[in-house]
Amino acid sequence: MAEVIKTGTYICKGCDLGHRLDTDQLENIATGEGGAVLAKQHDFLCSQVGVEMIREDIDKGEINRLVIAACSRRAKTEAFRFDDIAMTRVNLREGVIWIRPETDEAKETTQEMANDYVRMGCTEVKFMHTPDPSHEQTLNKHILVVGGGYTGMTSALESSKAGYLVTIVEKSDSLGGTAGKLHKKVPTHSPYRDPEDTGVTELTALIAADPNITVHLQSKITNTEGAPGRFTVSISAESGNTINETFGSIIQASGFTAYDANQLTEFAYTDNADVITQLELEALAKEASGGAIKRPSDGKEVERVIFVQCAGQRSQKEGHLSYCSGFCCNTSIKQAMYFKDSNPDIYTNVIYTDLRTPGAGGEDFYRSGQDKGITFTKGTVNTIANNNGNLSVNYKDIILDEDSTLDVDLVVLATGMIANSGVNIDAVKEDEDADSTEVAVPVESILNLQYRQGPDMPQLVNGFVDSHFICFPYETRRTGIYAAGPVRRPMDTKQAADDATGAAMKAIQAVENAGKGRAAHPRSGDLSFPSFRKEGCTQCKRCTVECPFGAINEDEKGYPQYNESRCRRCGTCMGACPVRVISFENYSIDTVGQQIKAVEIPEESEEKPRILVLACENDAYPALDMAALNRVEYSPYVRVVPVRCLGSMNTIFITDALNSGYDGVVMMGCKKGVDYQCHFVKGSEMAHYRLSKVADTLQTLNLEEERVAVHEVAITDIKRAPQLIDDMAKTIEEIGLSPFKF
Repeated sequence: MAEVIKTGTYICKGCDLGHRLDTDQLENIATGEGGAVLAKQHDFLCSQVGVEMIREDIDKGEINRLVIAACSRRAKTEAFRFDDIAMTRVNLREGVIWIRPETDEAKETTQEMANDYVRMGCTEVKFMHTPDPSHEQTLNKHILVVGGGYTGMTSALESSKAGYLVTIVEKSDSLGGTAGKLHKKVPTHSPYRDPEDTGVTELTALIAADPNITVHLQSKITNTEGAPGRFTVSISAESGNTINETFGSIIQASGFTAYDANQLTEFAYTDNADVITQLELEALAKEASGGAIKRPSDGKEVERVIFVQCAGQRSQKEGHLSYCSGFCCNTSIKQAMYFKDSNPDIYTNVIYTDLRTPGAGGEDFYRSGQDKGITFTKGTVNTIANNNGNLSVNYKDIILDEDSTLDVDLVVLATGMIANSGVNIDAVKEDEDADSTEVAVPVESILNLQYRQGPDMPQLVNGFVDSHFICFPYETRRTGIYAAGPVRRPMDTKQAADDATGAAMKAIQAVENAGKGRAAHPRSGDLSFPSFRKEGCTQCKRCTVECPFGAINEDEKGYPQYNESRCRRCGTCMGACPVRVISFENYSIDTVGQQIKAVEIPEESEEKPRILVLACENDAYPALDMAALNRVEYSPYVRVVPVRCLGSMNTIFITDALNSGYDGVVMMGCKKGVDYQCHFVKGSEMAHYRLSKVADTLQTLNLEEERVAVHEVAITDIKRAPQLIDDMAKTIEEIGLSPFKF
């Protein structure tokens, strides 16, 4: 028996809504055209009394669909949290009265906007259902940490403190990673004057004493499959023994490899034992234990030493690293102090192009180096040559604008870091495209994932594990697997410790959400997940291929198999489906498409265009909200429909809009490309790809290409986003109303 839909619409009169809008008219539209069984107004709907009024109607069974016509869906989220009913929010405050002038001339179009949004909300909620978790969820409070270095140990300890079991897998025979090879570290505490103990010994002791933490040394991950809450992982020891365990989430803290200095032939690294890297100097300093550091070639005590910054990095030369590794300048200052602290008379010179000392105490540490007598020279080292048992460093002094030479005992190269991120699947694809019979994988896999997208996580342009460190740090394109430390981006030990804590928090969130069948992020708490109508599926595999997170596989007959724990609920699969059979309980082709059709399209003679805006809820919609907060006005002829991601936008939306008489369509998604800000990674990019073919469709309909526009919008575009809307309104004014209105 079909469910009887009983919609309740609740209209707020607060925040000047009752003064600016005819709320009685809105109520009539809700109960009339909107089909609501009841509609109520309240002076302050978000107040305790207002919320209790709604709750009472829900509990009595008066309604099973809820429309709240008040402020933006991004406001008052706690007050209007009704998880037990299908609900939508109608944005009358930020979306209507705050972007329209309070004048008699504007009153009519302002009311028309509000009327349409109520129609849209009442129509949308009819096609929504309260989502229930699937039967796939499992609560597994066991976290896998891959890598036992400074980052991995910190992640493990932080997870254990929160009450979770942790397993560390480390490929070497001891914990500590690169940090364990250091003599001392850059100071992390005030007054930031002197190098500190690395803290590795203390961390390893805490790990050994923690009953929640299990350590596998000389071991690797040989197979990973499953999803958050049920990752099945094979851990293989060097001895050949393999064990299989199940984990709730994974933290990849596989660290970095130092850049290969053998490529720096101009610096005589391969020709002279006294040209060394920063990591090699750490070994010499450890051996000296605070005493005189001796050079490798003949054991002579070092009296003169030069540090060459940016050796093989921040360079566009072939084989060099194009990026700054972040830790090198502070490391050179620290290492120069090794010499000065043992003997103040030792000559130490740091030659740099740009000196960068990040962190709270970076500037203080640099000043301390000056106080100890370290020389800092702004210059570029050109060559290093042998000179009768010593080294001649030829460099260009940038301040004096002259070439100079220094004779020293030892040269230390700041060579930078390369992420231990595993197989670069993009490079593999390039090899495949080149028709090679055998794909050469230059590095071993870290995770050995059983995902159709490849055995390791996608990598950014410089090989670091995929994660946008500003917008959504630690998150990767593999839900429930988090990156931390230098595998994610260049950083020092202090930053790595902070990173480790953040990744642990994300891993814990994934564990708990998986146990409840909820999305991990960015729609944390969303219980919906995709399903499809099998009889309509053409097995085209578009959804499988376009999913950014590997959440869709195929069964033996080629039909999609959805993995709700991996799914981020972006709807990219929904937008990809050419036959429109994919949907979520609370988000579907109908919830969007019916909103579009619910708008009242004026007759051509009224000369009131209608412009549809499909706005990404993560960046574009907030930008419009903030524009409203700043009272930035824009066209009253626009109707905004928020979408989870522009990737969820199906081309049928454009067809429906144009066929319904809309004059223009504007799509606003997040930034794409290398500096992407798309919360679902590929959604905006996929939308742009799909829309690249819309122009042909418009031409066949004898419509101008200018009627459809797609833009990348940042959350900070509070002036630009409204301007894009006004630009479309101006375009419609120039090219005329849609002929489909006739």
